[in-house]
Amino acid sequence: MSESCGSSCSTASSGGCGSQESQQAAMAQQENAITRSLGKIKNKILVMSGKGGVGKSTVSVNLALSLAKKGHKVGLMDVDIHGPDVVRMLNMTGTIEPPSSADALIAPLAYNDNLKVVSLEYLMKDRDEAIIWRGPLKIQAIRQFVADFDWGELDYLVIDAPPGTGDEPLSVAQTIPNVKAVVVTTPQKVALADVRKSINFCKTVNVEITGVVENMSGFVCPHCNQTVDIFKSGGGEEIAREFELPFLGRVPMDPKVVMAGDDGKPYLSSEEDSPATKAFGEVVTSIENRLPPVAAPVTLKMAGNDCGCGCSSK
Repeated sequence: MSESCGSSCSTASSGGCGSQESQQAAMAQQENAITRSLGKIKNKILVMSGKGGVGKSTVSVNLALSLAKKGHKVGLMDVDIHGPDVVRMLNMTGTIEPPSSADALIAPLAYNDNLKVVSLEYLMKDRDEAIIWRGPLKIQAIRQFVADFDWGELDYLVIDAPPGTGDEPLSVAQTIPNVKAVVVTTPQKVALADVRKSINFCKTVNVEITGVVENMSGFVCPHCNQTVDIFKSGGGEEIAREFELPFLGRVPMDPKVVMAGDDGKPYLSSEEDSPATKAFGEVVTSIENRLPPVAAPVTLKMAGNDCGCGCSSK
């Protein structure tokens, strides 16, 4: 996809820009597919953070698993194009089956009966290969994750975005009307400074924020099971109060989270009885209460107003 090619290519017969009319028709077809897909999904949750290393993917994976364990139909979409970790964190090794026809949708990978997963990583032949893409390719990939995959009827679609306010979260906001954000932060000031940018991003693009999660809020000692405030605590709650946002809870660090993640067995959504799992369970319940699995209206978009590459073409 390219930027607007100007008035000299206004007809399909010109041939100089790859047929503008055919491009517009393809975009309209994709918009219709996106609308149909989203119409079957009751809640769309964008998990985002202001900076890396705060445990955003951990929250995304365990949130999706927890909701699925409660009996909800859940999708997990990894839009961290350059660093997709969801498949590894779930220890998923399968590959997608090609569609039966050109018009057929692609089946996501099934983690279990209630959880479907889409990630760029399992679409690659070599999972260690670097993704060297500019914005337009990333934008189109995210749109295809919605339009070309058979998500079916879902109670929740959890979207794991990369840190910051760049192409991926912006593309999600523009592609998925009624998406709600869950903002993950750690308690220290440098993380809180960045999370302010994420909150202001949501305000700018009109994405409602479901709440703030304070992750790594203290450290659970593996010997005495007591919590020590290594990174302090209370910063996430403070920023939620500052912006008048719901505070969803604080989750302490636990060495078992790291070990379980490396083994592909997410810990926070497990049945183990620990301060971390209890705290995360409360976060999940808080999100579930704020976003009950009831059908939400789908905002229809006019096809052709946005070419999908980030330009201002009309």
